[in-house]
Amino acid sequence: MTAQRPPGAPDLELPSDDLSRLAELHGVATSYEPSPDRRVTASATALTLALAALDIDTSTPDAVRGALAARERELRERLLPTTVVCWSGDAGPEALAALPAGTRLHIETEQGGSQAAVDQLPPGVHRLTATAPDGRTATTHLVVAPPRLPAPAGRSYGLLVQLYSLLSRRSWGMGDLGDLAELAAWAGRALGAGFVQVNPLHAAVPGTPTDPSPYRPSSRRFPDPVHLRVEDVPEFAYVEDRERVRGLLERAGRLREAVLEKGELIDRDAVWEAKREALELVREVPLGPGRLAAYVDFLAREGQALEDHATWCALAEAHGSDWSRWPAGLRDPRSPETARARRELMDRVDFHCRLAWLTDTQLTAAQRAAREAGMPVGIVHDLAVGVHPGGADAWAQQEYFAAGMSVGAPPDAFNARGQDWGLPPWRPDRLAESGYEPYRRLLRALFRSAGALRIDHVMGLFRLWWVPQGHAPTEGTYVRYDAEAMLAILVLEASRAGAVVIGEDLGTVEPGVRETLRSRGVLGTSVLWFERDWDGDGRPLPPDSWRADCLATATTHDLPPTAARLTGEHVELRDGLGLLTRPLEQERAQASADTGEWLELLSRLGLLRGSHGGHCTSEEEAEIQAVHRFLLRTPARMVGVWLPDGVGDRRPQNLPGTWDQYPNWRLPIADAEGRAVTLEDLAASPRVRALVEVLRAGVPAAPDGNPV
Repeated sequence: MTAQRPPGAPDLELPSDDLSRLAELHGVATSYEPSPDRRVTASATALTLALAALDIDTSTPDAVRGALAARERELRERLLPTTVVCWSGDAGPEALAALPAGTRLHIETEQGGSQAAVDQLPPGVHRLTATAPDGRTATTHLVVAPPRLPAPAGRSYGLLVQLYSLLSRRSWGMGDLGDLAELAAWAGRALGAGFVQVNPLHAAVPGTPTDPSPYRPSSRRFPDPVHLRVEDVPEFAYVEDRERVRGLLERAGRLREAVLEKGELIDRDAVWEAKREALELVREVPLGPGRLAAYVDFLAREGQALEDHATWCALAEAHGSDWSRWPAGLRDPRSPETARARRELMDRVDFHCRLAWLTDTQLTAAQRAAREAGMPVGIVHDLAVGVHPGGADAWAQQEYFAAGMSVGAPPDAFNARGQDWGLPPWRPDRLAESGYEPYRRLLRALFRSAGALRIDHVMGLFRLWWVPQGHAPTEGTYVRYDAEAMLAILVLEASRAGAVVIGEDLGTVEPGVRETLRSRGVLGTSVLWFERDWDGDGRPLPPDSWRADCLATATTHDLPPTAARLTGEHVELRDGLGLLTRPLEQERAQASADTGEWLELLSRLGLLRGSHGGHCTSEEEAEIQAVHRFLLRTPARMVGVWLPDGVGDRRPQNLPGTWDQYPNWRLPIADAEGRAVTLEDLAASPRVRALVEVLRAGVPAAPDGNPV
């Protein structure tokens, strides 16, 4: 089959055989398949720049040949790769079986002991040294992981919400961790929900205006203090300047009123400015002995990573939030200039360490509230696919990121130009050499306050589309990661935490990925409107044909709410913003036909009923209830309800393809008329209760009356 270029793509130089072979040996793909019947060859430019980001010289044909010979020699002569995976209960790793006869093994365990028997190792990341009879030695990281994650304890349903959008009468203009704890306690105790899933709560890049997207954070390792409930910080009650406190509370009230009563957008920057001032006052209050001991423990536990994060925050206050524009000496976190600046800014460094501790404490409290309310899972946190190139993680972990590269997506049937997400990718070679240390620490930090973790674009554990900076997404290529090692670390850390893992595997997924994830106990994500018989007649997939190992939902933060999907309002919205690629009437007809097929199936299954629990519903409410009755007919282990669907919200939280044309990530939950709805309103809403009763009726109850 002849290789093809995407429509409209430039005619790019094809790679030589040597360059292609070199790329393959470093995990850089020389082609990709946007559809089963079509293969596109990567350009020489894409391969050259991807290899350059891995420190491979391809500047001349001689350099390519030299690099190829060196790589082949390295692979031929090495005893072991830099990381080896051993699944508990399986036969030993192939890499160890391939060692020369008579090779001696010595293992330093993660727990501090030593031994030579691989099959007796506890789960963990150990150091293995192999000594061959000819004197060659190799030291590798040996990851021992359980064979798979345990399945969730029974079936459960839960609520999906963007935390900033969930305002209560106590919020400071956007939803916070106090609201999350309150939601979890109410949903668990009064509704029998098993979990609450939220957006990524990672630390954002500071500045005005702040990028409101939770999927492009400064740090994935540390949470954002903008989510703090200030009044829940114990020291807040002891701030001496009560006049300033009253002024700040009045300011917070105005921010809240602007959103809830005046229809204004959530102003994250104004919220943070008010909270920052309050937290500066809080810091002047001495910690009690117990609180101080807890803070010291937190500092010791987080170590260098926290110090780096807080140092970046302090330097950003002085030099701006893009570290690539800082004075040269400060761009290196290990330079003498940075060490000196850290000492000079120690007061600010400590302030940001304190904020991380306070936020971590409230995250833990939210999960505790969820579990005490009877939730078998509790809070489901979200892991973004990457970080902002100018942020704290990209500064502190420079050696692990591929310089000059950005993560994105190749051209496909829906986007001929491809996508560039502006997120620097991790280098697979450096991750492996470190035993995946930054990845392990990231997961460990997230699992501490999570009953489950959703992984955005989980396919990134296998490969990512690297786009060279300054080039179009069409000029990128896939770079492969050691998926077995990435999965083993994930299973190891999730098992230690007793947590569920949900992979967001929507869109184009290469063959075998979903099967591999399922074999290790990672749940997938199934969204109703996309579940069709794509290999057959293309019609809606009946419930008994859905997969069981998934979180099933009607919509997500990137898609229209169910009410807008049913009425077709999402088409009108996209038309008004100039986002349609076809005439409006064609888009309307297609949307109507798609929705009509689903409604016909719901009717045929007897799921359209009109009322539930004594609450008289409109046709729209009946259809939304029917959609969720359908989800309960599937074998899905987890069923999620988009909380705004409970009140008929029409507006998506994010509209892909827009920037300032639409208020992405700044909308409160609202009713069908666009009026903001508070957490208290949600708890009292007959419409929410009616929808919840649909779900409770379809989930078996445990002896205590809560769903299992």
